Amino acid sequence: MAIRPQQARPVPPPLVAALDALRRELGIPDDFRPEVHAATIRAAAAFPPGAPGSPVRKEERADHTNLALVTIDPEGSRDLDQAVFIEQTEGGFTVWYAIADVAAFVTAGDPVDLEAHRRGQTLYAPHQRTPLHPPELSEDTASLLPGQDRPAVLWCLGLDARGELQSTSVTRSLVRSRVQLTYREVQEQLDAGTAPRAWQLLRTVGQLRERIERERGGVSLRIPEQEVVVEQEQWHVVHRSALPVEGWNAQISLLTGIAAARLMLDARVGLLRTLPPAAESSVRKLRTTAEALSIPWPGDMSYPDFVHGLDPEIGAHAAMLYSCTLLFRGAGYEAFNGALPEQRAHSALATPYAHVTAPLRRLVDRYGSEICLAISAGRPVPDWVLAALPQLPAEMAASSRTASAYERGIVNMVEAMTLAPHAGEAFTATVVDVKPDGSRGTIVIRDPAVEVSLAVPGLPLGGAITVRLANVDVSEGRSEFELVQGTTPRQAPEATPGQSPVPQH
Repeated sequence: MAIRPQQARPVPPPLVAALDALRRELGIPDDFRPEVHAATIRAAAAFPPGAPGSPVRKEERADHTNLALVTIDPEGSRDLDQAVFIEQTEGGFTVWYAIADVAAFVTAGDPVDLEAHRRGQTLYAPHQRTPLHPPELSEDTASLLPGQDRPAVLWCLGLDARGELQSTSVTRSLVRSRVQLTYREVQEQLDAGTAPRAWQLLRTVGQLRERIERERGGVSLRIPEQEVVVEQEQWHVVHRSALPVEGWNAQISLLTGIAAARLMLDARVGLLRTLPPAAESSVRKLRTTAEALSIPWPGDMSYPDFVHGLDPEIGAHAAMLYSCTLLFRGAGYEAFNGALPEQRAHSALATPYAHVTAPLRRLVDRYGSEICLAISAGRPVPDWVLAALPQLPAEMAASSRTASAYERGIVNMVEAMTLAPHAGEAFTATVVDVKPDGSRGTIVIRDPAVEVSLAVPGLPLGGAITVRLANVDVSEGRSEFELVQGTTPRQAPEATPGQSPVPQH
């Protein structure tokens, strides 16, 4: 599921009380305490470009304001973590990737830092953000907004002609983004052939990195995903198809995270994003599922190649993709200093990987950036970073549970609100998952975009069934369906929705 960044929007009356109750239940704050806002304002005032002692002074940072960096984000975003510029070289490509330098404004132990540790990550809802840092920082002073000189952690990644990583450097720099772009703007210009050379290179490098990902055994699942959107003050749930540029842009972030992990492992200190390898029994189960769905999977075909050939527009393939998610569970973080961790790789990516590209929105990225800056400069990792490392995995696990529960709760409420006028009506659904004992399954309805569990034994995996909306409770976000036969559905799609947004690893 996904909830896109939105500007402040009024909450539909049926959801006001339910949303308030959900936030209270999960302990989600409405604002920052006054001392946190005050500390943020003091930090911003102390570090204007060129001020004495400012970490953004040109003489104290490498000046890379000449780079034609751009940001590419969902429409309406203000917390801009990354800016990219790609140029072609004689032997391949140079990827410049600027990351917001949060540590230029936040000091270990100050009110902003302590609050960030309590929150862990930014939470999104259709009507508001609950940011990791106060908006004075995350949406203004530290954000890589266009036309503004900003302190940044600048990665310079050298690739060969095949897109393989050959060199890495990371420094504190001064940068200036040229323009804030949306994914749709970039995709439209690429499709029309009017995109600047640097954007065309984003496509080239992105496609090369996608190929390398498949070759090493990595997989990005194109599973249908729900998204809450707001249109003309109306909230509803849709299944959104990702644009190709979202995948190419994500590959630049993944490339940087892979480079960061290499630095950390070589220096034997860091914080990896990990995912345990799938059990062989799980892979065997997937082959059995493919056989049951009549999807060919030759014995000599790799798992990545098999997944890459699935079309989420086909009901059986959508069910297969849903089943593949069982190989992508249990992601976490591994902190280490000295001895290398036993679990080092992210099995979905088939390589070690670290989070360093979203420090405005995710706590661990600030620490990952500081580790890589120290390693690249040949300096010891700062003590304040080492002191925090052991607790970060647990802090991030807790915040991820909160984020997941918050998003799921909102989606359930909006589903129920959308369905409420249609009680008693029938729908066609695709069965995308069935429990091992066959007692129940998960069904997907295309319009409205609903994913619910159905307690009916013997559901046909990958098949289409007719269900009736039996009960709806908006306040609890509950929608209950029952299986019916011989009923004309209100919607009868032949396939499940298109490609989902690129998963956040």
